[in-house]
Amino acid sequence: MTRIDRYLFRQLSLALIAVTVGLAALVWLTQSLRFIELVLDRGLSMLVFVELTSLMLPSFFAVILPITTFVVVLFIYVRLAADRELVVMRAAGLSQWSLSRPAVLLALLATGACFALNLWLVPLSHTAFRQWQFEIRNQLVGVLLQEGVFSQVGDDLTVYARYRDPDGTLRGILVHDQRDPGVPVTILAEAGRISTGPTGPRVTLLNGVRQQVERAPANAAPGTPPLRLNTLTFSENSVDLARATRGEEARSRDSRERPVAELLNPDPSEGLREREIRRFRAEAHQRLSGPLTTLTFALVGLAVALTGEFRRHGGGMRIAVGISLVVGLLALGLTAGNLAQRDNTWVPLIWVQTLLPGVIAAWWLGVGRRAGLRRARPAVPATP
Repeated sequence: MTRIDRYLFRQLSLALIAVTVGLAALVWLTQSLRFIELVLDRGLSMLVFVELTSLMLPSFFAVILPITTFVVVLFIYVRLAADRELVVMRAAGLSQWSLSRPAVLLALLATGACFALNLWLVPLSHTAFRQWQFEIRNQLVGVLLQEGVFSQVGDDLTVYARYRDPDGTLRGILVHDQRDPGVPVTILAEAGRISTGPTGPRVTLLNGVRQQVERAPANAAPGTPPLRLNTLTFSENSVDLARATRGEEARSRDSRERPVAELLNPDPSEGLREREIRRFRAEAHQRLSGPLTTLTFALVGLAVALTGEFRRHGGGMRIAVGISLVVGLLALGLTAGNLAQRDNTWVPLIWVQTLLPGVIAAWWLGVGRRAGLRRARPAVPATP
């Protein structure tokens, strides 16, 4: 690697690290705001908050790294052109590919990082993230109960508390339990506390009324109402909240938790529907092709920044053209992914929109500058 290569590579790499980390921190901050209430109002420890939100970072890096690579390559080379540094380098005999070599090397390194993220770290972190969600839902149900809100615990249990004391005591509680089919139960209580027992979280209710609707037996006397309301007053009662979410333990893993081999060949014993199998296969191809967009976007940035006729104040137009091209490629990638999830015959479109723009950009790097020079060279008048 020559001194000029090291000079360009240093500028590109430092800018890429700064932009990627800064953008990832911004995305992490905006996404973590939905968890901050668990710390401020629900008593979740700051350590759990940091661990939970940090598990989202690998997926952020996997998404933004191709974009930040393009942004850095485009802006650095446009700035070099505006400062006439590229003019000096070309005057020294450097070709287009010699100027592009540091950016291509950086893009290859970023592509390798994206492969490591997509194929290993993102599934691992997403699995841990969902496991945290499961533990919060099953072991920390009391944290999720909000005052003045009908909180859904599982699919068939609703809990309402008018307000919560600083010590965690709930006041004005309503519990609607539909876990026993055909026998709904409604409980009203003055106060209650959430505790964790051997079987999971429980709420202990004080000074309340338990109302249960029962159907009349088949051998009931004529004229007996079909439904009967039983009311029971109690001074203390407990409700098992773990039963409401116990069925979640048998949940199937989503596509982001599975390795690529499992996405391409799902286990038939899981009994997945055909729609899910199609979605898994499309996800596998997107996960394999996604890192290659890093190299493609870098080549697009180089093609925009290095080719064409040089103008002292033409950097703004180059940046606008480059951003428009990449936005269009991102939109095409989303469209191809959605089509492939519906019908796997569209899977080749994922690879076409990933690789073809890079091939075209590499070709244009080879011919675009020469075309620009031919346009810029004045015509020589013919001698008589």
